[in-house]
Amino acid sequence: MCVAYPGRVKELPDERSALVDFQGNLVTARRGFVDIHIGDLVLVHAGCILQKVNEQDAALMNEVL
Repeated sequence: MCVAYPGRVKELPDERSALVDFQGNLVTARRGFVDIHIGDLVLVHAGCILQKVNEQDAALMNEVL
């Protein structure tokens, strides 16, 4: 089982990728399946953005993890 942790989109350098900030750790992720914008909170697994999450859900995940 894998756990996806919420991160915040910082940059959209091109049509296929996003720079996501996980508490200071910047990761480049593929974004082909989800419509995202700078500032969105997202879940990333295996280098791909799976879904957007809202602030409340992200806070709950951070609390649990």
